[in-house]
Amino acid sequence: RIDGESATKVAVPKGLVASQQGYAEKLALMYELIALAFATDRTRVVTLMLGNAGSNRSYKFLDVPDGHHDLSHHGKKPEKLAAVAKINRFQIEQFAKFVERLRSEKVDGGDLLSQSLVMLGSGISDGDRHNHDDLPVLVVGDGGGAAKGRGHVKLAPKTPMANLYLAMQRAMGVEGGAFADSTEALDLK
Repeated sequence: RIDGESATKVAVPKGLVASQQGYAEKLALMYELIALAFATDRTRVVTLMLGNAGSNRSYKFLDVPDGHHDLSHHGKKPEKLAAVAKINRFQIEQFAKFVERLRSEKVDGGDLLSQSLVMLGSGISDGDRHNHDDLPVLVVGDGGGAAKGRGHVKLAPKTPMANLYLAMQRAMGVEGGAFADSTEALDLK
């Protein structure tokens, strides 16, 4: 029961075990749960880690039997770079499906994506060098008018990631002077 309401029973798909088997299906289910949580206003903030960088998950279903972490230390070897690209493409495709799911959910005369602010990113730009600058980050949604899609935005060197987090925090109505090592909130419009 949630807030006195009867919980809806959902059948758990058979064959989803804790191992590598079914990872794509489990990820799709997680994205669906997030979409449902947003649509039913059960929460407004979610964090989903797609893969612990140190877990060394393999992606056999993508014909990538080696561990992701090991592959990220590619040494510029073409076969390792190609394998990492397959994994990255898979993750982006799953995220794109999630974004479309949010866009398809109609709420308050619009759609759930226009009411949301969703970030996909990484804390490292080059696993081979353990780089923490020029991070790949994608932000989608309008945040109910707090943000506006602008395409690719090149930031000044050494811009703290916390500047984006501070901007997102303020977009959600949370006031505050700083967040972590932020220097100023990014302009999301």
